[in-house]
Amino acid sequence: MNSFSRKGGGDFPPGEPGFNYSPRPANDVIDVGRLLGMLLDNKWLIILTVMLLTIGGIVYAELQVPVYRSDALVQVEKRGTVSPIGNTDQAAGILNQGNNIAAEIEILRSRMVLGKVVKKRSLDTRVSPRKLPVIGDYVLRNNVSRPNVSEMPLVGGLLEKSGIGLQEAIDHYPAVWGGEKIRVAHFDVSDQLRGQPITLKVVGGERYLIYMDGEVLGEGHVGEEVLLLDGGISIKIHSIEAHEGAEFTFVKSSRLAAINALSSRLTISEVGAGARIGSTGVLEVTLTGTDPEELRLTLNEIVDTFLLQNVERQAEATQQSLEFLKKQAPELRAQLASAENRLSEYRASVDSIDLDAEGLSVIEQFIEIERKLNELTIQEAEVAQRFTRNHPTYQSILRQKAYLSEERDRLDQRVNQMPAAQQEVIRRTRDVEVTQAIYVNVLNKLQELELAMAGTVGTLRIIDKAEVGRAPIYPNKFSMVAIASLLGFVMAVFIVIVRGLFNRGVESPDQLENLGFPVYAAIPLSSEQPRYKRRINKSSSANSGVLANLHPEDTAVEAIRGLRTALHFAMMDASNNCLMICGPSPDAGKSFVTLNLSAVCVQGGQNVLVIDSDLRKGNLHRAFGYDSTQGLSEVISGRIEVEEAIKSTGIEGWDFLSRGIAPPNPSELLMSNRFSNLISKVSSDYDLVIMDTPPVLAVTDAGIIGRHAGTTLMVARFQVNPPKEIRLAYSRLEHVGVEVKGCIINGVQRKAATTYGYGYYHYQYLTRRHASERKRVV
Repeated sequence: MNSFSRKGGGDFPPGEPGFNYSPRPANDVIDVGRLLGMLLDNKWLIILTVMLLTIGGIVYAELQVPVYRSDALVQVEKRGTVSPIGNTDQAAGILNQGNNIAAEIEILRSRMVLGKVVKKRSLDTRVSPRKLPVIGDYVLRNNVSRPNVSEMPLVGGLLEKSGIGLQEAIDHYPAVWGGEKIRVAHFDVSDQLRGQPITLKVVGGERYLIYMDGEVLGEGHVGEEVLLLDGGISIKIHSIEAHEGAEFTFVKSSRLAAINALSSRLTISEVGAGARIGSTGVLEVTLTGTDPEELRLTLNEIVDTFLLQNVERQAEATQQSLEFLKKQAPELRAQLASAENRLSEYRASVDSIDLDAEGLSVIEQFIEIERKLNELTIQEAEVAQRFTRNHPTYQSILRQKAYLSEERDRLDQRVNQMPAAQQEVIRRTRDVEVTQAIYVNVLNKLQELELAMAGTVGTLRIIDKAEVGRAPIYPNKFSMVAIASLLGFVMAVFIVIVRGLFNRGVESPDQLENLGFPVYAAIPLSSEQPRYKRRINKSSSANSGVLANLHPEDTAVEAIRGLRTALHFAMMDASNNCLMICGPSPDAGKSFVTLNLSAVCVQGGQNVLVIDSDLRKGNLHRAFGYDSTQGLSEVISGRIEVEEAIKSTGIEGWDFLSRGIAPPNPSELLMSNRFSNLISKVSSDYDLVIMDTPPVLAVTDAGIIGRHAGTTLMVARFQVNPPKEIRLAYSRLEHVGVEVKGCIINGVQRKAATTYGYGYYHYQYLTRRHASERKRVV
C-alpha cells in the first residue's frame, strides 16, 4: 500500500494527481500556526521549565531576608510661640520664620537629629553572627537548631558506615545556628579602629577570644570588661548562649557612616498634600529594616528627638532675650542707685528747686524715649542672632533707634536753653526717672520671659507613635514566584521558538516537491525501533534488528510497504534491478530503510540481496548477526569469490553481503571493474539488489556506486535534513551522472507544528480500524 493516497483508494506513483499534501508557507512568511504547533509539541519542556523556575522562585523567596516598615505621623502646626519681646509686628514676624514643611523635613533628616538617635540607640555598633552559606539567614530567622545526626537513624547509619564525620564537622563549624546569641553590655573602639571588623570566638564555657585580621588580640570572660591595644578596644560581654567555636563579628562604624545608614532607611513625605488641598502639615515618617522591634524603638526615638529639638528651637529666642535681660538688670540697678545718690547730693548742696510744668514734660519725654530705645536694644540683640545687619528687619530697628536718638538730642538742646540750676536738676532727675523706668520695664520683661519659657510649646505634635506592620514589605513572595514562573514560561517559549526557527529540516513532502524532487514515501517514526537498535548491539542472532520481521504491523513498516508499491512503478524503466539507497548526511536512516525495504520485498515473494556498500563505516552486518569480514571489500580486491562472500540471513530469498574489512582506498576499489562485474552478476541472480551507501555530502562513494544502480532513492530525515542540503546532494549526484528518482522522508513524527505529521497517524488509525473490521467480517 502506498502511503500517499486519494479518495476512493488506489496507489499512485509520486507526482501523479491525487496526492494530498499540506501546503507550507513561504520561508519569508511567519507561520503562526507552525509556531503554535511547536509550543504544543514541546509542552512538556515548557511545563518542566516553568516548574523548575517556580520552585527556584519559591526557594529564592524563602531565603530572602524579610524587610519590615515602621511608620509614624507628625503634625507641623502653623503657629508661633508667645512673643518674648511684646506684641509688635516685627517680633511676630521673627518667631514665625522657618515653620514651613520643607524646612521641617530637612531638619528631621539632619545630622543634628539623627546623630542623637545614633548615639542613644548605639546604632554605630553592629554585631553579626557568622552564618551558614546561602541558608544562614533562613536558619537564624526560623530558629533552626543545630542538627543532631545521631537522632536520624537512616542518615546516622549511612554516615557511620561511610566513615564521614558529619556531626563532628557540624559541631566545630564556626557558623551560628538558631537559638544561639550573644548579649553585649559595652563595646567601644578608638577612632582609628572604627569600621574595622573584630571577631569574637567562643572557646567554651564563658570564655572567648578576640581576633582582628586573623591575629589573636586577647582573651575575655563573660561579665568582665576587656581592654585591648592600649585601650583602643573596650568590650564587655553580658552573656553568651552559643556552642564552642561560634564566631561573632563586631564593627564600630563612624558616626557619619551610621547617620548615613540610618538616613538611607528613612523616608519622609507630606500626607494628603496637593494642588487643590494645599499643604496639610502632616508628615508620614517611615523607617525600614529587618528587626521589627528595633524599627519601632528607633523610629519612636527619631520622632521624640525631632519634637524635643523643635521645642528647644522655639524657646531659643526667648532664652537669648532672657539671658540678655538678666545681664542688664544688675547694671540698671547700680545705675539707678548712682543716679539717686547724685540727685540727693545736688539737692543737699543747693536750695530746693521745684520743676515747673515744662521741666516735668521734658522728663516724661526723656523717659518714653529711653524706654523705647531700651526695647529696641533688646530686639536688636535677638535679631543679631538670626540675621545680618543688611536684613530688612535689622535695618528697621536701626532706623527707629536713630530717630529716637535724634529726638533725645533735640530734648537735650531744649534743656540747654533753660537756667543752669534747672538744667542740672532736670538732668539728674531725668537720669533717676529714666533709669528707674527702664529698670522696672526690664524686671517686668524678665517675669514675662520666664513665664514664656515655662509655657513654651513647639510647632510639632505626634499624632501616631511608631508601629510596625506584621507582614514584611519585602520580599513579596507571591510576586517573586509569579515572576519566576512567567520567566520560566518566556524562557521555554523562546528556546522552543529559536530552536524551531533554526531547525529548518524537511517537514512535509511539498517542500521537496516544490524543488522538483518526487517523494516516494514518508515513513513515520517507530516507537519500537530504538529498542531493536539497542538489541543489534547486544544480540548476535540473525534479524535481531529488522523491524519488518519483528514487528510487521508497525506503522513504519506499513509505510515501507507503500514504498515497495511505488518502487515497482519507479523501476519499470530502469536499466537494471539494482536500487541504491543514499542520504545527504549521516543518521538520515538509510540503513533502516534498506533493511526493512528488503524485508518487505522478501515477504512479497522476491529474491533480494542486500549489499553494504559503505566500505568505511557500514554496520548492516550487526542486524544479521555477522561480523563485517569476508565481504564486499574482499570480493572487489579479488581475495575471495562473490559466492563465498554472500551470506544467508536465515530467510529464504534474502541474502546479505557485508562491507568487509575497511580498506584504505574505498573509492578506488569501487571504481574498479571487479565492482562493475559484481553488480552485473548479482543483478542477474536476484530479483532485487539493494545497496546501502555512505552519505553523499561526506564522501564520493555514493556517486561511484550510483552509476551502477538502475534506480537511486535519497533518504531525508524529518526535521533534520534541510531542503537546501537535499538539493545540494541531488546536484552532487547529477554532476557524476546519477539520476535520483525521488526522496523518502524518514522518521516523520506526529507534531502540531507539522500538519503533515497528523496524516500518518490518522493513516495508522484507519489501518487498525479497517483491520479490526475485517476481522469482525471474517
